[in-house]
Amino acid sequence: MSKKYCYLFTEGNANMRELLGGKGANLAEMAGLGLPVPQGFTITTEACTRYYDDGKQIAPDIQEQVMEYIDKLEKSAGKKFGDKKNPLLVSVRSGARASMPGMMDTILNLGLNETVVESLAKQTKNPRWAWDCYRRFIQMFSDVVMEVGKKYFEKLIDDMKAKKRVKNDVDLTASDLKTLASQFKAEYKAKIGKDFPTDAKEQLFEAIKAVFRSWDNPRANIYRRDNDIPYSWGTAVNVQMMAFGNLNNQSGTGVAFTRDPASGEKKLMGEFLMNAQGEDVVAGVRTPMPIAKMAEVMPEAFKQFQKICATLEKHYRDMQDMEFTIENKKLYMLQTRNGKRTARAALKIACDLVDEGMIDEKKAGSMIEPRALDALLHPQFSAEAEHRVFIPQREQALRLTDLRGLTELTLRVYLVKADGSLDLNPAYAADFKKLKPLLTALPELTHNAIAIREKRAFSASRHRHVVIYGVVCHGLYQCLPFATTIRTSPHNNFVYS
Repeated sequence: MSKKYCYLFTEGNANMRELLGGKGANLAEMAGLGLPVPQGFTITTEACTRYYDDGKQIAPDIQEQVMEYIDKLEKSAGKKFGDKKNPLLVSVRSGARASMPGMMDTILNLGLNETVVESLAKQTKNPRWAWDCYRRFIQMFSDVVMEVGKKYFEKLIDDMKAKKRVKNDVDLTASDLKTLASQFKAEYKAKIGKDFPTDAKEQLFEAIKAVFRSWDNPRANIYRRDNDIPYSWGTAVNVQMMAFGNLNNQSGTGVAFTRDPASGEKKLMGEFLMNAQGEDVVAGVRTPMPIAKMAEVMPEAFKQFQKICATLEKHYRDMQDMEFTIENKKLYMLQTRNGKRTARAALKIACDLVDEGMIDEKKAGSMIEPRALDALLHPQFSAEAEHRVFIPQREQALRLTDLRGLTELTLRVYLVKADGSLDLNPAYAADFKKLKPLLTALPELTHNAIAIREKRAFSASRHRHVVIYGVVCHGLYQCLPFATTIRTSPHNNFVYS
């Protein structure tokens, strides 16, 4: 019997994270709990390690299994992959066994080509949605799979918005998006030297290979090294039926924590956007709304979401970090995992979970890392205080000499390019010692919340900025408060308070 490399979500559970990765195992667990999860399957971490063993090629027997599971997905969804009239569109997402937020890659709306888009536009009578999905897919595939930078496509979008005198992408019409799709394909051909792929199967396997490759990208390598994650683990790949948060104004997407990841307070924290897909929340193109606002905008979906949050926290007995999509008022859960938190929050959450009867004291002790307790014994930034740091913009040299009197402090910074992506050039040490490059997240950082807020604040201006995540004091990293908002002052100071 040949080795099994694919598992439907209905075949897995949370105990299979070594094989299915954290995301795949938790999707399977949520499906087993009866929660609304788009149907899909996971390609195992063993397929990833074999991909590297085989010289970065997907073996024929693995390809055969993938297509077998695509067939199963077609039957359960009632759609056909690559079909012109009733197409099955999927997302392809990474999912390592250890949480690596923001490190690896995702492709959405896979399975589209111009013929399928025209057919979807006619069937749904929603051409704007169809062309929006296609231009997004071209951009993501070009960037993630073929490594054509986002900046080329972002410039085309900015030019179109300027031409149409609109502020946001959602203000562009179906005709505008159709034109953008053509421009994107022309840009792809100019950079790659061949036409954008139209065959769904070709798109799928190129996307799977791209996710496998992302396990070895510079961001992931640095994150693994800083967090002691073995290279040999590999990543799983999740192939999942699309849920469309960009379908209409009754649709949306968001991220949330079941508790405040900075203070540990028991309340929902997060953000969401209407008429959007997942990357919009992170990209900084539009300003998300706080999750509490969802109670007014989508009351029924919010009530369901609150119940699911309670179910997941009770089931996992820990604070959860979740992603969700609403398609035409219907809620879908796309991810859950134990949320990253500050040292202060870790202590409070552990104590509160004991008081609530969810865990015992022994478990609570194991939830708090020794370095987190150590950090609590040192001076902390006040959430109410205002600190100013002068950071020159553009290509000027970064000088930290304005931090007069703070010779024992080291800023941890990274650069955000004009398209909102991260610059992997080393951070600048100036007069301080051993400054590491910082990417999307560190163990001490709250995952989505801080990253999203900071990236949005700087990427929207289309300039290159330095983003301050926190400060190393006496060798110990201190995260800025969750409620931190970062803005540019009239004197080019970044103010965080």
